[in-house]
Amino acid sequence: MPELPEVETIVRGLNAKIKNKIIKDLWTDWPKYLLSKSKTVFLNCVKNKEILKVERRGKNILFNLSDNYILLIHQKLSGHLMVGKWRYFPKGFEASNSKLNIAWQGQKWIPVNKSSPIAEPINRFIRLIFFLSDGNMIALSDLRRFAKVLCGSKEKILNLPEIKNLGPEPLVPKFTFEKFKELLNPLAGGKKGRIKQVLMDQNFISGIGNIYADEILWAAMIHPLTRIEKLSEKDFQNIFKAIKKILSKALKLRGTSIHDYRDVSGEKGSYGNELLVYQREGESCKRCNAKVKRIKINNRSAHYCSKCQKLK
Repeated sequence: MPELPEVETIVRGLNAKIKNKIIKDLWTDWPKYLLSKSKTVFLNCVKNKEILKVERRGKNILFNLSDNYILLIHQKLSGHLMVGKWRYFPKGFEASNSKLNIAWQGQKWIPVNKSSPIAEPINRFIRLIFFLSDGNMIALSDLRRFAKVLCGSKEKILNLPEIKNLGPEPLVPKFTFEKFKELLNPLAGGKKGRIKQVLMDQNFISGIGNIYADEILWAAMIHPLTRIEKLSEKDFQNIFKAIKKILSKALKLRGTSIHDYRDVSGEKGSYGNELLVYQREGESCKRCNAKVKRIKINNRSAHYCSKCQKLK
């Protein structure tokens, strides 16, 4: 699932490409995205609305529209938004010798620009399209069809529990060490539990998921099963510094593209080349040469060094 660096990369790309454009229409072959609303009701919410600005809150993408509306998209496990142009083939099309035609055969929307990164096969699962006033489109590629799409008044969307209850953003200046320590310190009524699960709790800190929780704890030399109650002041400092450093670097490198994630131009992020522990099971630790191990925590994998991340 795209985490803070990936979602923020997409938000910045959207602002550069579609800000001040008007949504003229939409297409989807998966109406479940629209939840209980019919396509007509949903279209009335977005049609002829100007995209004033795109923002991120946690892993949610918020399109601020004219008339005080917000379009919310959560990309979930396999979704990623792209901006470009596609042609419609309602019954698919015949494969030819073209690599694009072979890779995209049977898909309903085909990239106009065959040499664009958007034409990479990973981007071919187009489930939802917004048509813009400048002729471009915002397309959601989503292999698993898990993405969430909502539209409503600004007041309604911002007061949804999944937005209202989000924890602080870790890269903003006001997220200080004192604030972080206050949230974590169980003696002051802060969080309790295993540190990796807490870092991934979106109501605690927003935007951190499985990849960056592993990387942060490796950098801080903290075992993912360590309970917060056993962490020292120095541990808190190391985790806080790692959060800021790793998320900032991942954002600079436009995220991690191990699986489905691509940016709005259909391109990979390059932080995957910098990963130090995530999905490195059985490899040597980059710090001490011990073996990287993997365990399950609530059905999610956690990767850690067997030597320099000792369980307290």
